[in-house]
Amino acid sequence: MLSPKRTKFRKQFKGRINGAAKAGTSLNFGAFGLKAMEPERLNAREIEAARRAITRQMKRAGRVWIRIFPDVPVSKKPAEVRMGSGKGAPEFWVAKVKPGRILFEIDGVDLVTAKEAMRLGAAKLSIATKFIARSV
Repeated sequence: MLSPKRTKFRKQFKGRINGAAKAGTSLNFGAFGLKAMEPERLNAREIEAARRAITRQMKRAGRVWIRIFPDVPVSKKPAEVRMGSGKGAPEFWVAKVKPGRILFEIDGVDLVTAKEAMRLGAAKLSIATKFIARSV
């Protein structure tokens, strides 16, 4: 699963995800892509599950690019622990995704296969997405 090798700080503030994506909004590598339509935090498990679904549907033909990386730690306190005594330990990693961000790109397959692969990949994600193709 994806996670940073090391970070400057172990824990981070929650923050907010507002506005549209400024970067990563156009296809740079592949001919087809999956674009996020709403702001959300995608965890590393979701990203990996989507990648597996896409790769499996393509029958390992073509190439897949993951355009997001989970670099934000989410901490969690254990169940039934009293208030206070600091913030919990980092539990999992998330990528903050803004609307318009390209999540995955694929190339080397036909349109029908690409559409089906992206549909299966999108089913693994907790956000609304849109299939996009490079305009010729």
